[in-house]
Amino acid sequence: MGLRVRQAKRISQSRKLTLSTVVSEALAEGLRSQLVMERSNEVLAGYRRAFSGFSDDELLVLDGVVMNSSEAYGDSRN
Repeated sequence: MGLRVRQAKRISQSRKLTLSTVVSEALAEGLRSQLVMERSNEVLAGYRRAFSGFSDDELLVLDGVVMNSSEAYGDSRN
């Protein structure tokens, strides 16, 4: 008997559940985790696509970073 089956069997005994219930719960949790990971990757890919056309300087502006205030506000603020 494999390690995972023994673990599932111990859990089923301690929780007073059938082995099939424990296996079903474990499978469902694994599938939920997989869906969350896939969705996270989709969101990250969407952000990458959305911001891929910006230069480094434009990304700094979007992030709210001002590297040189005289360039950002013009020479009149010096």
